[in-house]
Amino acid sequence: MKNIFFIALTLCGLLFFSCKENKEEKEVAQVETVQPANYDSAEEQFGDVRILHYQIPGWDKLTLKEQKLVYYLGQAGLEGRDIMWDQNYRHNLAIRKALENVFQNYQGDKTSEDWKNFEIYLKRVWFSNGIHHHYSNDKLKPGFSSDYLKQLLMDTNTTLEGEAFEVIFNDKDMKKVNLSKGLDNVANSAVNFYGPEITNKDVETFYSKKKSPDPTKPLSFGLNSKLVKENGEVKELIYKSGGLYGAAIDKIIGWLEKAQGVAENEAQGNAIGLLIKYYKTGDLQTWDDYNVAWTGATEGNIDYINSFIEVYNDPLGYKGSYETIVQIKDFDMSEKMAVLSENAQWFEDNSPLMEEHKKKNVVGVSYKVVNVAAEAGDASPSTPIGVNLPNADWIRAAVGSKSVSLGNIIDAYNNSGSSGRLHEFVNDSTELELEEKYGQLADKLHTALHEVIGHASGQMNPGVGETKETLKNYASTLEEGRADLVGLYYLYTPKLQELGLVDDWKKVGMAAYDGYIRNGLMTQLIRLDLGDDIEESHMRNRQWVSAWVFEKGKKDNVIEKITRDGKTYFNITDYEKLHELFGQLLRETQRIKSEGDYKAVEHLVETYGVKVDPALHKEVLERNKQFTAAPYSGFVNPVLVPKMNDKGEIESIGVEQPKSFEEQMLFYSKNYNNLPEVN
Repeated sequence: MKNIFFIALTLCGLLFFSCKENKEEKEVAQVETVQPANYDSAEEQFGDVRILHYQIPGWDKLTLKEQKLVYYLGQAGLEGRDIMWDQNYRHNLAIRKALENVFQNYQGDKTSEDWKNFEIYLKRVWFSNGIHHHYSNDKLKPGFSSDYLKQLLMDTNTTLEGEAFEVIFNDKDMKKVNLSKGLDNVANSAVNFYGPEITNKDVETFYSKKKSPDPTKPLSFGLNSKLVKENGEVKELIYKSGGLYGAAIDKIIGWLEKAQGVAENEAQGNAIGLLIKYYKTGDLQTWDDYNVAWTGATEGNIDYINSFIEVYNDPLGYKGSYETIVQIKDFDMSEKMAVLSENAQWFEDNSPLMEEHKKKNVVGVSYKVVNVAAEAGDASPSTPIGVNLPNADWIRAAVGSKSVSLGNIIDAYNNSGSSGRLHEFVNDSTELELEEKYGQLADKLHTALHEVIGHASGQMNPGVGETKETLKNYASTLEEGRADLVGLYYLYTPKLQELGLVDDWKKVGMAAYDGYIRNGLMTQLIRLDLGDDIEESHMRNRQWVSAWVFEKGKKDNVIEKITRDGKTYFNITDYEKLHELFGQLLRETQRIKSEGDYKAVEHLVETYGVKVDPALHKEVLERNKQFTAAPYSGFVNPVLVPKMNDKGEIESIGVEQPKSFEEQMLFYSKNYNNLPEVN
């Protein structure tokens, strides 16, 4: 199901996931670029965010045809950028366009604190693709008054009125996604997948009437639509050419047609053709046909993700957010890590799952380490570090899946510098030494195991519906925790050493367990304001996994909570027993998923994953004040710059870096401005 895994690095500065070409290509706008002296270092920092660069290793080794494919796919992705903004919140586009106009045209005092706070607010809005925080889902708070913004609007002849203006400052639409228990999650979420009048009951009633032609291959009803109520009747607005977001989708189609014309092979070209057909028709059967074809297209150096895919932003798990990632195979690392997918059946057979929940024939699990060349939508500026698709369980079971780790993104994170937080929160020198020596390898392996083995493991009981129907608002966090647990279980096993992936499986496993528990029980709390509950699905899963094993291991003191000099630490005393506990919880989470046990998942998440110890939270925030590095990181994207010959044909494509985050955001808004303010 859901499968983007955001890295939770153990506090090294980051808390951690055809048509032929023609002369029209001459008109592709280009952005002023500059090559930074230190490519991977933080470019700038604002609010709780820092901006990094990433490189595209191996670009010069690609053929011109392959470079064109990457370029066309990247352009297709950017053409849909505004879709993500509108999906996130109905007033986002109006607010962004107004703020950008002020930013570019204001001639007044730019040294005042109000103006500085205005700039920070705009950059945070850019980073989050809207006015709600990209991770916590809370509405961003401006550091200036409504009167100041009114004056800026007046001084720059900019219009922003009514609810779109007022919502910046009032207490309406405070949560983009609200997963809290005991309320109407749809009605209390600001995300724009549903009209303001739509409720949980409306959604569940509407989709309960949808029946797939083949019940064994359920269609992803609701994935590419907005649900609204007109004259008291609930109806869908489909994302497609001629439908909702049609203006942007037509631009996407145009670039995909060019991409199909330079596909590396027939299978890849056929898959792109089906994606084009899906965008033209909005037909969900075509979406499934595309995913089957895309999953089977494993040859070639270039791959991509494009469309309405992940459902984290929907409180009920139906609606897909627009995203795109274009990737180039890292041949050396892919060869080294392919051993995981080659041994997928061994991992399944030797898992602690109940026998009836194990797959008897794990099929088509492909795994690659890739280098990102372009990202847009829900994948940018904040990006995952690993992806496993497709999400449909029946396709995974019958055809297989593709798992990738975004190698250059992980490297950019790892090389962005340490803030010293690690030294502050580790319990002792042994834990520090393990993390410094094995931590990065443990993180990479956990990502790989999570994606390749975790999301591909287990099977549903006959007759049990999809998790979005059975587990509802807990489906995302359950799936991410389940995949995490698969990774954790196998990180502490000699099989990894037998496969040649590690030199010392125990020490790698110990480093992985130390980092996961430290982050899940303590350090990820720096991302929350004091008094907040945990809302984000990945944060919830890390806490409920860690808190469950902590509680269940109390009898044997598997994880001890230590207070020393007024500071809290967590120390693992028995890694073997912790390994067993991870196995027990994995068995239970798979049972919950396989049986569709809503009461059990509700108890698990609400008991262990939502509430935060206020005293510990306050302590963690105090200890973190000494560090200046922001807790969240994201990226500007390299710019692919085509050079044309006299015939209007691309003769080469260069890679350059944008001069600044603000320049790239303004460039995107100018050149990929495909939707009206209200859709």
